[in-house]
Amino acid sequence: MTSSSTNPLGTDLLATGRRVIRREAGALATLADALGDSFAAALTLLLAVEGRVIVSGMGKSGHIARKIAATFASTGQPAHFVHPAEASHGDLGMVAKGDVLLVLSNSGETPELADILAHAKRFAIPLIGVAGREGSTLLRQADVAILLPLVPEACETGIVPTTSTTMTLALGDAMAIALMEHRAFTPEHFRMFHPGGKLGARLLRVRDLMHRDPPLVPETLIMGEVLVEITRRGFGVVGVTDASGRLSGIITDGDLRRHLDGLMTFRAGEVMTKGPRTIPPDALAGEALALMNDRKITCLLVTQNTTEAVGILHVHDCLRAGVA
Repeated sequence: MTSSSTNPLGTDLLATGRRVIRREAGALATLADALGDSFAAALTLLLAVEGRVIVSGMGKSGHIARKIAATFASTGQPAHFVHPAEASHGDLGMVAKGDVLLVLSNSGETPELADILAHAKRFAIPLIGVAGREGSTLLRQADVAILLPLVPEACETGIVPTTSTTMTLALGDAMAIALMEHRAFTPEHFRMFHPGGKLGARLLRVRDLMHRDPPLVPETLIMGEVLVEITRRGFGVVGVTDASGRLSGIITDGDLRRHLDGLMTFRAGEVMTKGPRTIPPDALAGEALALMNDRKITCLLVTQNTTEAVGILHVHDCLRAGVA
């Protein structure tokens, strides 16, 4: 690869890239300062919605609208995208009373939006309009009008939607996060909408992966029968309980090796390691995996109230679920 210091073309391209990013970053700062009563009014409408948030836009605004709808849906606000051109050919049936419309258009004059705007008026569906032109048709017809600040697009010709779409996307994120925080949306709620992939794996709890019938033997059990139980259950370990049924220890392969001489003459309580490391069922699975890696062990007994064994978690359970 040729160094930019010896390649004038590379230097020019790098300068363009930096200029674009700085221009868009500056636009976001301007947008943050420009947020006011209309943003709060839009959030009030969204918080009161009984149906869904219908997000719509044409062209590049449509792509941003799809992402905003997806972000709403994944953070607890039911939402979907409706293409304005398809709306004119039957998809208006997807917009009903109880919904709120969030319509995006940089110019505010996109002709394909006419039918969806008329539908909103006809059925008294609240409309939030987002546009970059004051006095545009979209903003005049909106119940809540959010005017994007007037800033140049990132290209020098000013014709490619760049800065405007970045601002609109950030505005949608701001709405979604404001709704999340107001509703005290938790990681547990988030996981409900992200059961797959890395996001879901990161939010898994121990109780989601553990085996709910942990291998347990009483302290008084002879080691011959303990070995049978270890082999039968297949975890390579067994928890040991006292006379009250509370977890008092664990027997691992290390404990077996340390007591090989006369092993069959012992009972479980004489071989076990007392006070085993355990984990509660509400802990994150990632925390359990880190603990197992740190202690160089393959299993953790799961306990509630410190000594009540309710499950067992194997390192393979975490790895199969994609926890890392």
